[in-house]
Amino acid sequence: MATLNGTSAPPAVTGTKKAQTCCGRNPNLGLHSAGVFLNGNGTCTDNDTSPKLNGTAEPQYSWMSNFSGDADFLHGPRQDSWWSGVKPEVGVPGVREDGTVFSLPQVSTATSTRQGVLEYFQNTWMLTEVLFASLQGEEAFYRPPYHNLRHPMIFYYAHPAALYVNKFRVAGLLKDPVNPHYEVIYETGVDEMSWDDMGKNEMQWPSMADTMNYRQTVYNLVVDIIKTHPALDDSQRPFGQDKQAWAIFMGFEHERIHLETSSVLIRELPATLVKRPTQWPKYHPSASKPTPDTPTLGEDYPEAEMLTINRCSAVLHKPEDFPSFGWDNEYGRREFAIEPFKAGATLCTNGEFWHFVRSGGYADQSAWTEDGWAWRTYRNIKFPTFWVPHGPTGLHHYQLRLVMDIIPMQWDWPVAVNFYEAKAYANWLSKKRNLPLGTIRLPAEQEMHAMRDFPEGAATDHAQQAGGEDMPEKFGFNGQLAYGAETPVRALKPNAKGFYDTFGNVWEWGEGYFCALPGFKIHPYYDDFSTPCFDGQHSVFQKGSFASTGNLISRYARYHFRSHFYQHSGFRLVEANHLETSDMDAPGPYVGGKPWATKKPKEGHALYETSQYIDEYLSMHFASESELMPHAGVVAPVAAENWPKRCAELCIQYCKQGRALDLGCAVGRAAFELARHFDDVVGIDFSAGFVETCQKLKELGKLPYTQKVEGKIRSRHEAVVDDAIDRNRCTFEVGDACALREDIGEFDAILMLNLLCRLPTPLALLERLPKLVKKGGVIVFTSPSSWLEQFTDPSKWLGGYRDDEDREVRACDTLEAVLKDDFEPVYSANHPCLIREHHRKFQLIVPHVAIFRRK
Repeated sequence: MATLNGTSAPPAVTGTKKAQTCCGRNPNLGLHSAGVFLNGNGTCTDNDTSPKLNGTAEPQYSWMSNFSGDADFLHGPRQDSWWSGVKPEVGVPGVREDGTVFSLPQVSTATSTRQGVLEYFQNTWMLTEVLFASLQGEEAFYRPPYHNLRHPMIFYYAHPAALYVNKFRVAGLLKDPVNPHYEVIYETGVDEMSWDDMGKNEMQWPSMADTMNYRQTVYNLVVDIIKTHPALDDSQRPFGQDKQAWAIFMGFEHERIHLETSSVLIRELPATLVKRPTQWPKYHPSASKPTPDTPTLGEDYPEAEMLTINRCSAVLHKPEDFPSFGWDNEYGRREFAIEPFKAGATLCTNGEFWHFVRSGGYADQSAWTEDGWAWRTYRNIKFPTFWVPHGPTGLHHYQLRLVMDIIPMQWDWPVAVNFYEAKAYANWLSKKRNLPLGTIRLPAEQEMHAMRDFPEGAATDHAQQAGGEDMPEKFGFNGQLAYGAETPVRALKPNAKGFYDTFGNVWEWGEGYFCALPGFKIHPYYDDFSTPCFDGQHSVFQKGSFASTGNLISRYARYHFRSHFYQHSGFRLVEANHLETSDMDAPGPYVGGKPWATKKPKEGHALYETSQYIDEYLSMHFASESELMPHAGVVAPVAAENWPKRCAELCIQYCKQGRALDLGCAVGRAAFELARHFDDVVGIDFSAGFVETCQKLKELGKLPYTQKVEGKIRSRHEAVVDDAIDRNRCTFEVGDACALREDIGEFDAILMLNLLCRLPTPLALLERLPKLVKKGGVIVFTSPSSWLEQFTDPSKWLGGYRDDEDREVRACDTLEAVLKDDFEPVYSANHPCLIREHHRKFQLIVPHVAIFRRK
């Protein structure tokens, strides 16, 4: 059976009237065993040397019941009956002199005439029909994707038509349905909740003939509305968000979204079910050049260059009156102050990524996020999904699957991967270069904007200024279907800042989650376009690909996908010791409360997000005595070493069973030590960087970190959780100690290490404690009483000041006074701790430790 990247997939079958073939190839081969490639002349050749399924019974699947057995018209070049709209011929807007298609510029909602609107619609519809003309036979339309997470292609062929009807009815442009049944079954696509969310394709779909007839009816209807409906009268200009005509433009841009996502699903089909139509845009000339099986830096792909972006600002905002259609999430406004960072001048190439694959990156769990590793192991992924191996396993020789062809691997083209793979590569590279985890990462949404070179207030958009015919020359962008696939990362001109492909070629994954902007408003014509995805599960996804047209390639576009989702998507790397994402402190609406993994820290809290501080805390929590204090003859206070462990052991002396909370858990050593005795330990910290570190330690049991020796010299070490500890007893989450979630429950023991003097409102936490601690339970406070205005407004300090009668107020006294009605003190002492900054500099802190028992 053919496989898709290690995942079993049914072979293409031949149970239709005419066998599925592509260039004479055996029809029973899946994606990664199909050897179709372009030779030096750019023509299709047969490189199939794999075994055939001769003499075997054809497998039967439930979706095959949709076959009519009478679909000769779906093989080879399409007949005139295929084209329900304008046929792609020379002279038609959006058709080149060589007969290939491209996208027209995005239509204006202020100045376009009825004829201009009609031409944009016809271009949209024609691009869809050219794309689907690549599908060969009924199987290509009814076969579910190998991952089974989305509908078969028959759905996406009809879905845009159904949406025109439904949205036109919502807007009052149309009164009655065209086909009520079709407008239900073809209405809602699939946004799978997880990479193992299966079982969506057990249904009987309409026949291809009936679906084509439906599309023809809808096409005629839309044309008639564009030509005659008063909504497009000149008196209605501009056709803004408050006008009926907005639904017309919405239909165009919705169809263009599915034009692109459908091209990805076609790219995932067995190559034997696809044949490139002559009308599809030509590939870049590099697609036909021979390439070596093993890439060489500087010859087959360029060396990565990092460019510096100085401190600047970026604005996420589309003006309400801008004359183009926009989705609801584009409106609103938020400005970001951006700290300096370095970013790749180019997208990550196949050549660069090959080294990650060749070195075992897909088997290196330490490079992957917890969810990413779970996805990788579930799917048994070993290389990017659009890489096609040829030759024995272990040689790491690959070809490249495009939407409709397999060609020699193009090492200088951008690699196409999902978020998990992009993030793993960044982590792997940090480790390879002996840098703290997270130093090399993906860009945040606002950092992507900072790499662009147009003024934020400019009243122009390249999506309206150029179509596929001239976008590469005018702007250096591979978009609007200028080409039928990716292009080399340095093929087109860079922008004024030196960055290539700031729009188009492939989408770029970013750090952070999709969120609303301040001022966001749901549009009544499509009230669930964005809001279901404000859930902390949809990763930021920016700037379009070669297949992005219209709004998708716009400077204002804001899109998102789940981390496991494949699109024509890649990434560029950023190097920085800080991270602020666009979802930090994002406004509502949210799905399921406030889902974001992080929120913008106050000044002062930001330092806890840097790799330097995470490494310092890993050292304080896990370093051996000799690693913490390496100088022979210099003896630190004995209690200062293994300090978090000692504090946990002190807590256990007063309570050693039930449920425990490590509030302000930092990198988790105390939480893990509590798990020796407590069945359930919750670790909470305001720092997402700390919590991510805890989660990795829980998953892996160990984690590399570095200690600063001198200057730029760092030594490598490993934080290790004792194997005797059941790490599954621990859970970690980002949280605000002053506003803990209401459903957190009660605890037998709460540990707070050096937390109080870092809270903005410490009294708010103290007043909540009676509801958090069970009767007879204990709280262990440690605090150096380092009250600083950068963390806590002086009016909210628990101590460190003189009152109105000039008396000293100390935090330990305030603590006892606030808790006296519900708690009794049982222990008070000083417990020193040592933080190493580098080989010859240390912080010796002497916190006060106070233990209280709930009455």
